[in-house]
Amino acid sequence: MTESLSFWPVECQEGEPDLFVCLTCLEEVFQAKVPVEGCPGCGAIGAFEPFKLEAIKDWGTDDLIRKAEQWPSSSVPAKVSSSDQPVE
Repeated sequence: MTESLSFWPVECQEGEPDLFVCLTCLEEVFQAKVPVEGCPGCGAIGAFEPFKLEAIKDWGTDDLIRKAEQWPSSSVPAKVSSSDQPVE
């Protein structure tokens, strides 16, 4: 797929949940940003809520947990990027 995604950056303080999960499909997760055009999986707009990795491991699907684990731990300070790079 050659289409790229644009994101809204979300400022998260150290220790706050910074993994944003689509609550409509429970299949997409992004760190400290949410897609401008809505969820790339289901198209839902405004359906993203923040969680820590530990919480996602409690209730997430194997696929969602695998995607969430690609991001640095939410307990470690992470750079908030405003770049519009697609998430692979």
